[in-house]
Amino acid sequence: MTVPTALPAWRSLEEHRREIADQHMRDWFENDPQRFQRFSLQWGEILFDFSKHRITDKTLGLLLQLAEQSGLRAKIDAMFAGDKINVTEDRAVLHVALRHRGDRAIYVDGRDVMPEVRRVLAKMRRFSEQVRTGQWRGFTGRPITDVVNLGIGGSDLGPRMVTTALTPYHKEDLRVHYVANVDEADLLDTLKGLDQETTLFLVVSKTFTTQETMTNARSARDWLLTAAGGDESAIARHFVAVSTNRHAVQAFGIDPDNMFEFWDWVGGRYSLWSAVGLSIALAVGMDRFEELLEGAYAMDEHFRTTPFSRNLPVVMGLLGIWYADFFGAESHAVLPYDQYLRHFPDHLQQLDMESNGKGVDLAGRPVDYPTGPIVWGQPGTNGQHSFFQLLHQGTHLVPCDFLVAARSHHELGEHHRILVANCLAQAEALMRGRTFEEARAELAAQGVADDRLDLLAAARTFPGNRPSSLFLYPELTPKVLGSLIALYEHKVFVQGAVWNVNSFDQWGVELGKQLARAILPELEGGQTGDHDASTRALIEHCRRLRGTA
Repeated sequence: MTVPTALPAWRSLEEHRREIADQHMRDWFENDPQRFQRFSLQWGEILFDFSKHRITDKTLGLLLQLAEQSGLRAKIDAMFAGDKINVTEDRAVLHVALRHRGDRAIYVDGRDVMPEVRRVLAKMRRFSEQVRTGQWRGFTGRPITDVVNLGIGGSDLGPRMVTTALTPYHKEDLRVHYVANVDEADLLDTLKGLDQETTLFLVVSKTFTTQETMTNARSARDWLLTAAGGDESAIARHFVAVSTNRHAVQAFGIDPDNMFEFWDWVGGRYSLWSAVGLSIALAVGMDRFEELLEGAYAMDEHFRTTPFSRNLPVVMGLLGIWYADFFGAESHAVLPYDQYLRHFPDHLQQLDMESNGKGVDLAGRPVDYPTGPIVWGQPGTNGQHSFFQLLHQGTHLVPCDFLVAARSHHELGEHHRILVANCLAQAEALMRGRTFEEARAELAAQGVADDRLDLLAAARTFPGNRPSSLFLYPELTPKVLGSLIALYEHKVFVQGAVWNVNSFDQWGVELGKQLARAILPELEGGQTGDHDASTRALIEHCRRLRGTA
């Protein structure tokens, strides 16, 4: 198993990085009128502009060599074939099966999983139509007006993001809410103003033991039962489960017929395409949910079959490696110019950082090269009045992704044109910058005194040469959104494949959970366990503040 830093292309990229370190994108654009045409890809409705990157033809060629030498093609084929590429958990990785729309069988352990996938989708359709048409009634016979999704991590972030992104497609008289945090404020603030008689809860937990989710579910059940006079038969009309633990679901009071299954070859951060996305189907309808799947499937087929030089996820992933490993960029900003995509960076944080935030490779060896970046961001134009100062003039190199639709779902005056103009301008400004001489000349033309020119010009100088990708599409539809999400999923796969890490486990989240289970009884006055001096003191101080010492 080859270490990526030992590959010939990696060494060539290190040398090439030194060759172009002092070159500026502004000059490349001035000297090459065809730069945009050569460094952009049109796929379906999505235009991917990567011309504002610190790359040349040679850079891209070397990066593509790195992908080939890393065995990326074989790794892609292994995922789609259902091989157990999640080696630490001995599992296949087949979220692509959840949105597969073709006739091709997809196998796990020699069994075609597509009949089961289609069965669950059909069950989701029947249930969502019952709720949306008012056929599903609460314990007093009233139809459902509010749905509360109780989940955390992948059982919350992906569905929450998609539901918000597709707000223009919502059924007006059915509201969907999300509760994830075990902090009671999250649940109580959500329930405030809801009616027990018309509220439906989706408890989303594969094992039905997730501490945060089940704590919220038990409190929600108590809230319901106060209105039902303690009649536990009401639970079956107001709770459904997305889980695999039939016994625990039934013990909670949920009718097992209202349990929606998913499988261990679906990782949490990739699960919105499964029954975990039931809240999405309730919000927008199953037809729209299947359009989302179709968009993702189209991207899957593009990723699976297209040569690397024209393959959006491959090029996108390689660009991220270029900055993380050869320029020392530690973070990556995702900047959707769309208020409905405000949760998109949150979803990508888990997708990327939980997947590739790894310190050992597939052979268990510590890595000596950067892996996953810190992913962050928020919608434009809000960020322009916040952290964009650092992006433009700070000392950190932060590659950026801009996402924008040419058309809005709501054409209100000039709002959307202003939004698009700002998006395009920010990408141009990051690339172009402003020289000291340009800033000085502009200030002088404004009549600024000579003794202040140099000071003010220095403050108004922008180095530029800061890389960004821009994704432009006609309108944010379910199909376009599905393609964008799948694009980022496969980009993460590409990077993990080159870095030779397991992108599909998440052992880093386990230790804290394990220690929390030990600390919980100690907060209530039990004997303090074997902790470090700081943790012991904090437990004891908390007990004094709570009056349980």
